[in-house]
Amino acid sequence: MTTRIIAITGASASGKTHFAHALRQHLQDQFSHLSVGLVAEDSYYHKLDHLPLAQREQVNYDHPDALEHDLLLHHLQELKAGRRIEVPTYDYTVHTRAPQSQLLEPVQLLILEGILLLSHNGLRRHFDLSLYVETPLQVCLARRMQRDVEERGRSRESVTAQFEETVRPMFHQFIEPTRAHAHLTISGEQESSAVVTQVQEELLRRGHLAP
Repeated sequence: MTTRIIAITGASASGKTHFAHALRQHLQDQFSHLSVGLVAEDSYYHKLDHLPLAQREQVNYDHPDALEHDLLLHHLQELKAGRRIEVPTYDYTVHTRAPQSQLLEPVQLLILEGILLLSHNGLRRHFDLSLYVETPLQVCLARRMQRDVEERGRSRESVTAQFEETVRPMFHQFIEPTRAHAHLTISGEQESSAVVTQVQEELLRRGHLAP
């Protein structure tokens, strides 16, 4: 079994995760024979148990060095070789990995989503299709505010400060330039059903799906 890999990238809170789930559900509904996996790049943030919480909170999580991309690359190679992997679980509330991991068996189609997937040369070579989700930064900030306050226990002040100090500058330095490596640029504001159809057509055109 050949594992095809789709990478979905873009700014933080651009709509990557929502679209990744929508694409996975659509493909499973349309192609009942197809096994589809979903992995978040966030799972590969470095384990920071050796640092006190106050120090972990100061880490720049929008910089490529915050992620263990070499482990992710190894896991992609393992899946393509037909071997299962243990995907780390990241705990946002304490800024480090949780003790448990998630077992992932080889699948026919793997969807990866994350802000810095296209910044790593080794990872890019394994992507059969890469998508860049384009969303205005002011929309990303509004979405991130709602998500981080409601789901991650953050204050509005801390979300705004982090966005201006690291998220925005890191986007312009490391994320926005990777758009040039994407096969397709898609809208993070458009209705997902229309974009999902566009991506399905591209997968069929490239021979990555059997009609």
